[in-house]
Amino acid sequence: MVAKKSGKTLDLTAVLDLNEASALRDKLLSLRGSGLSIDASGVERIGTLCAQVLMSAEKTWEQDKQPFTFSKVSDAFQKTMQLVGVNIDHLLAKEIRQ
Repeated sequence: MVAKKSGKTLDLTAVLDLNEASALRDKLLSLRGSGLSIDASGVERIGTLCAQVLMSAEKTWEQDKQPFTFSKVSDAFQKTMQLVGVNIDHLLAKEIRQ
């Protein structure tokens, strides 16, 4: 995690499976209250529970009126999110939108 002017950055681990879901939730909760940028460039595999945790966090940040974006995403992350029916295009940083 690296502090930035616009908030904080959370680097996601390579494997986001059932075992990682609670740790991911705890990391996100500890960052609540300021803008957050997620770096998912190193994600090789993500399970549906972690996808749900991330989307729940997005809603929480929205309710808190704080920015929540994905600054970088791996192909595996993007494809898996699409496969489980989650569209994150509106959350992608402008530099990586296609």
